Amino acid sequence: MNMKTLNIEKWMKVNCTGSFNLHNGLYFKSYARLISKAGLSNHLHTSQEIKKVPSISVKEDTRLITFRILKYNPINKDLPRIVEYKLKINEAGPMVLNGLIHIKNKVDSTLGFRKSCREGICGSCAMNINGKNGLACLTKISSFSDGIIELRPLPNQYIIKDLIPDMTNFYNQYKSIKPWLIQSNGKHNLDITGKKIENLQSIEDRKKLDSLYECILCACCSTSCPSYWWNPDYYLGPAALLQAYRWISDSRDDNKLQRLMYLNDTMKLYRCHEIFNCTSACPKGLNPANAISNIKAEIQKNIEEIQKLESEDCDINSN
Repeated sequence: MNMKTLNIEKWMKVNCTGSFNLHNGLYFKSYARLISKAGLSNHLHTSQEIKKVPSISVKEDTRLITFRILKYNPINKDLPRIVEYKLKINEAGPMVLNGLIHIKNKVDSTLGFRKSCREGICGSCAMNINGKNGLACLTKISSFSDGIIELRPLPNQYIIKDLIPDMTNFYNQYKSIKPWLIQSNGKHNLDITGKKIENLQSIEDRKKLDSLYECILCACCSTSCPSYWWNPDYYLGPAALLQAYRWISDSRDDNKLQRLMYLNDTMKLYRCHEIFNCTSACPKGLNPANAISNIKAEIQKNIEEIQKLESEDCDINSN
């Protein structure tokens, strides 16, 4: 065996180890082709070279999974009812959302639910799964040992149809906290020549936004909060307040005091009674309760300036 053969063997060990372990036959076929291409004599036995990969028979999983889904269509004025769908596990797929898609496509085309990214990014498929809010696309069917999955729309929301809640109030509350950068006449956006420049931020200031900006507005936290159930028209809820703190913490924003003044309200902020349902429900592992506590601390830290701003605002309105 010459040096060229040894080099090829070394390359095969480095690059084809995985193939060798998984598919013995494919390894030898690849090796034989490489030897032939290099113009070398193949020192392997023929039986090794063309060894076939044994076929593997996969036994079909016939276990059943039961979906118990709340069906309700306000247009038809029918009472809400629970409908059961029984699927084989291999038909249902790995995630709850896969099962819903199968039911929609193959069993009941009238079933209503939201979906989009299927990867826990958009928050569209948020629903109540076996009593806990979560994302259908991230919830594994295999996590339910009894084979029963009960699905409801997010709690305390008007129902458009089946598992589709009306998110109008939720998004209006989000809009009310002004989720965008506000700067003093845009001056920080201009250099001395009046040309627009970037809003730069230090690494340290950027880190302050971690565990805040990742919110996907799925509403799992807000709709799991009893305070939000009792006061949905007044209490902003964990999601909106988490986002409010995200902009309060942004070093590029000039509107911190105005944001705090808006939140310094008995109902908007202080309806939070630290139940912590929001933190346990968040599918992204965020901590809205901690953000709310930080907002309260910021208000106390800046209370004199906030009160002064409030009095000025009252004077303007009175005139």
